[in-house]
Amino acid sequence: QEVYDKGLNVMDMTAITLCQENKLPIIVFDMNKTGNLQKIADGEAIGTLVH
Repeated sequence: QEVYDKGLNVMDMTAITLCQENKLPIIVFDMNKTGNLQKIADGEAIGTLVH
């Protein structure tokens, strides 16, 4: 709901809805910054967690 309310354009609405219906968290982060994807995979707290 937070993504809808804030009008964030981070993913398509179908993907957001699927995550919401299945209670999957979404982590919004800068994929263009080298190493960020690995940091997410390693469990580091970067970006913004959207429930």
